[in-house]
Formats: sequence, C-alpha cells, structure tokens
Amino acid sequence: MKLEHEGLTASIIGGAIEVHRALGPGLLESAYEECLCRELSLRRHPFERQVALPVHYKGVDLDCGYRMDLVVDDRVIVELKCVETILPVHEAQLMTYLKLSGKSIGLLMNFKVPVLKDGIVRRIL
Repeated sequence: MKLEHEGLTASIIGGAIEVHRALGPGLLESAYEECLCRELSLRRHPFERQVALPVHYKGVDLDCGYRMDLVVDDRVIVELKCVETILPVHEAQLMTYLKLSGKSIGLLMNFKVPVLKDGIVRRIL
C-alpha cells in the first residue's frame, strides 16, 4: 500500500538532493532554504516559507515565535537543519509542529552530511 503523500514527499526529497548535490554540505541553513524553494518552484509545488505557528491555549491562539521553515502544498512540513547530527530535540520539534499545525507528515532535512539521504527523517503523525 502506498503511503499518503508519498509522491509529494519523494519530489521534495528529490529537490533537496538536487540542491545538496549542487552546493555540498558547507552552507548556512538559509542558503539551503532559498535554493530548495527555487527547486520547489521549478517542480511547481506550492509552498509557504517561515509559516507562523501559534500555540492554541485555553481558547486563544498565542504567538510564541514558532515558525515552520516550509509547508509544501499545505500538506507537508519541511524543517531544514545544518547541524553535525540530528538530535532527539530536532525530531521532537518536528513532531510538535505536526501536532500544533494539524498536518500529518513532516520531513526533517540535515544538509550538513556528505550524502543527503543520510540526513533525512520522515515522520507521520
């Protein structure tokens, strides 16, 4: 059985791999975000950048400063990192974003690896 959103996430991952192949692992997260956005545009995937994520508490949405790096096709959260190792706190961040946003699928991508496929975590809520 195919997973829901499999084609979309495969395309996002393909775009990220394309960016990583072209640039390598040594840039800032913001550069990878900019280039991945260009790649998503070329692939005709609608996306939003730096999407505010309020915390709903006791009937009120509170702006606590959370921002999702990318939301692709209003379905997939993409969190970009450029760190030595993905830590449990990074995965917890993605899971929290999924829970708060009501989205069901997220990708955590660490561009500071020799081969990008080794830096990708896919989570489904």
